[in-house]
Amino acid sequence: MSAVESRLAELGLTLPEVVPPLAAYQPAVRSGAYVYTAGQLPMVEGKLPVTGKVGAEVTAEEAKDLARTCALNALAAVKSVTGDLDRIARVVKVVGFVASASDFTGQPGVVNGVSELLAEVLGDKGVHARSAVGVAVLPLDAPVEVEIQVELTEA
Repeated sequence: MSAVESRLAELGLTLPEVVPPLAAYQPAVRSGAYVYTAGQLPMVEGKLPVTGKVGAEVTAEEAKDLARTCALNALAAVKSVTGDLDRIARVVKVVGFVASASDFTGQPGVVNGVSELLAEVLGDKGVHARSAVGVAVLPLDAPVEVEIQVELTEA
């Protein structure tokens, strides 16, 4: 077990299976020393546990927890192309999309679920640049979608 996966276990978390693509794309692609993930929904065992808009059907706290799930799915996607999460030199960028009710402005707090999880799991390597964007709707009526970009260490 890698050090990163051992840390996940210490936190009571497990790395899920890679979420299969919903359309014509790959869950993650490696280019040189970087891995770029596709947008990861908060799928758990092939299903969305909650749907709807944050600030309406979904609370900000629920959405923050869903964002953590997106981060775990993104790490699984990274592992699918690297074979080992210990190859992560650092998380470079996180982009979080929050399906928001028209008056909801707490997108940064929701996407903190991703940032906090990456820092808990990866320490300083998990600190990153970030965007948190409110959108009208996401695929499958998901409340949150997240993509990450990571830099890898030399093989």
